[in-house]
Amino acid sequence: MQNGAMSATHITGQLLVATPQIEEGVFRRAVVLVLHHDEDGAQGLVLNRPIDADVDAVLPGWEEHASHPAKVFQGGPVQLDSALGLVAVPGDTPEPTGVRRLFGSVALVDLDTPPVLVVPDLAGLRIFAGYAGWSPGQLEEEIRTGSWYVVDTESADAFTDVPGDLWRRVLRRQRQPLCWVAWFPADPSLN
Repeated sequence: MQNGAMSATHITGQLLVATPQIEEGVFRRAVVLVLHHDEDGAQGLVLNRPIDADVDAVLPGWEEHASHPAKVFQGGPVQLDSALGLVAVPGDTPEPTGVRRLFGSVALVDLDTPPVLVVPDLAGLRIFAGYAGWSPGQLEEEIRTGSWYVVDTESADAFTDVPGDLWRRVLRRQRQPLCWVAWFPADPSLN
């Protein structure tokens, strides 16, 4: 699946890595964690788009618990006025109050829950404004036409402290020839 081909299986829990074909907008060089994918569509979060907004400015009390950098991230172009809390619940520990596990250690937290009830049991926390969404068949078509590479995620991807380098790092760890895309120039006209 690394070259962008996708079988009939769903890709929940995998990463979408933007191909150089996407040249502008929030998805340019984006790395998207797919939170849900089925015949009704898909939802995900762009992991590498911090915005110039401190978490406390949006959700007082959560910033001290947020993974570095403690900024709000633009999760995608849909519902930018809503906030989502992505968390990591280590191992097989039960879900803390206000947390809903999605897959593996990845979960969503209800941001109305007092942080003191949640954070002692978490290994990572990131706040997103908005999310990425696709209607039925839309994501499959975008993958088929070469907009996305579908690759496996690693546990540190969602909570990296260097989000600006995530696109390159994810591509570099892929097998050849996909790993070579990591060195594709940001502006091909300067090559």
